[in-house]
Amino acid sequence: MDENLLTITRALEKKFEAHTEEFREEAQVTIHPEQILDVASFLRDKQDFELLSTITAVDYYPEKEPRFHLVYQFTSLKKILALSIRVPLSENNLNIQTVTGLYASANWREREVWDMFGIRFDGHPDPRRILMPPETEGHPLRKDYPLGYEEPQFSFNFDEIDLRKPYAKE
Repeated sequence: MDENLLTITRALEKKFEAHTEEFREEAQVTIHPEQILDVASFLRDKQDFELLSTITAVDYYPEKEPRFHLVYQFTSLKKILALSIRVPLSENNLNIQTVTGLYASANWREREVWDMFGIRFDGHPDPRRILMPPETEGHPLRKDYPLGYEEPQFSFNFDEIDLRKPYAKE
């Protein structure tokens, strides 16, 4: 791991009781959900991570505790470093503070995570759906979301599938 990144991860471990994992010289730091504002502020103000490049989530269904992990990708253009912050969330408490006050780029990314995974960002200035229609029920990237299915049409089952296809009526 880069020496500068090692210093930063050690500071996070000491200050926030974080847990660091390294894979292929990239660091992932796991923190508690209630620490996200303090960690993001620390990274921006003290460590020169001026860009929040990504926020996404992972669903570990059927695991319940923690079912979801939020993943924040912070970037320091000045130091040429990238750092992933992981925040585990229980299925029973899918709320976390918004970081839009610290990073404006979080606005649409948090809306996308809400839309696709159902994780709410408390204090978000505009918590509307961004990708799905407003009347959509559920969140499509959850692993328990029902999948739609249409059987593919091939030469061996053409007639059978063709009978079930909905064609426009004249």
